Order: sequence, then C-alpha cells, then structure tokens
Amino acid sequence: MEIPAVNLKAIVLVHWLLTTWGFMAWLPSSYAWGNFSVLGVGVWAIGQRDSLDAVLMFLVGMTVTLLTDIIHFGVYYPLAEGLAERNRDTFRFSVGMAIVNLLLKPVSCFFLYQMYRERGGEYNVNFELETSVDSRCTTDSADSALPIRRY
Repeated sequence: MEIPAVNLKAIVLVHWLLTTWGFMAWLPSSYAWGNFSVLGVGVWAIGQRDSLDAVLMFLVGMTVTLLTDIIHFGVYYPLAEGLAERNRDTFRFSVGMAIVNLLLKPVSCFFLYQMYRERGGEYNVNFELETSVDSRCTTDSADSALPIRRY
C-alpha cells in the first residue's frame, strides 16, 4: 500500500491555524513563539524544495514542539480552570484546537520524515559527535606522552 503524499503547504497551514486558535485563550506567549518559529522553518522548507536541511530542521522542530506543548498543557491548564462563565466557551474551543494540534503533530512528523527521505535523506541521521580526536592519544612519540604523577 502506497503512503499518500501530503503537501508541505497543507501541513504548515493546518498547524498555523490550529496554533492560532489554540493560543487564543489560555496558553503563554512561549507556546506561540515556539510553534510559530518552527512554522517559519516550514515556510523555508516550502521555499527551498531541494533542501534537506530545511525539512530535517522542520521535522526536529515539530518533534521538539510536540514535547514542549505537552509541558505547556500540564503547567498552564490548571491555571485556566477558574475563568468566568462567559469566557468558558472560548477556553474550551482553544483547548480543543490545541489538543487537535498536538494530536496531529506525530502524523505530520511521519509525513515530514517521508519528505525527508524523498529529498534524498538517509535513515541514519549522523550528528558527527565523534569527529574530534585528541591528538595526544594518536601519537606513539615518547615526547608527547602524558606525565605520570606519583603520590
């Protein structure tokens, strides 16, 4: 069964709309800054169709905001329960849209990973953390040997 191709513009548009609605009533500005900056990287990925880095950064950003959204919900939801009755409907709508946004993020991450693979990305993401080798340990010279301390 073929995995359907999802347009990157649709992913950015849906998450932008749900983030805007989710931010309306109760979430702090850090929620908006985090999500909208990641969506800005998504716009970059739309603009540069051949860039692997743009799609990879968008994928990593969506994964990070998935975790930060859970933290935001856990911290700020109990604070919003004491709202006045007339604000309760707006609050419920905003919470619902934020939760839908959170539930769609893993699906979007899956499609972003497929786009990353289509653009030529590899399965193994190498961050090259082991590229620097200590030069003192690679030589056999007696002059560069580490001094031995005797106690």
